[in-house]
Amino acid sequence: MNTRTASAEKPKFFDLDIHGIGYLNRVREVTPENGFPFLSVTIAALRGSADNVQHTYFECVVVGEEAKDLVRQLTFAVEAGLKVLVGFHLSDLQAQTFTFKQGERAGTTGVGLKSRLLRFQWIKVDGHPYLTSPSASQQATV
Repeated sequence: MNTRTASAEKPKFFDLDIHGIGYLNRVREVTPENGFPFLSVTIAALRGSADNVQHTYFECVVVGEEAKDLVRQLTFAVEAGLKVLVGFHLSDLQAQTFTFKQGERAGTTGVGLKSRLLRFQWIKVDGHPYLTSPSASQQATV
């Protein structure tokens, strides 16, 4: 393979994708001192057995355009304390350390999981369907 062939190839990426079920929390617009504002949410992902569910928290920058629209539509429901359960697709997981500022763990180091929210597969608000999986209708048209 020569350099001309190598430069014509598309760059390769390794994706780390996460698919799961969780609760949508803490919808917020973040305006950093340096950079552009962005939409952020926390997802409390469910894991473990159904009789002993545990949560893993992901701090997510919402990057998918449809996901941004849906999060903005659901902001009122989240702020009102309704249970917004979602099937989600995240990408680019990173761990980041931080120092607790208050409470019993003040001064100790914690680890936060940060990711990018690409899309929702489905959404339920207080048990009622809000967005259903498009896969059934897409498969019918393919």
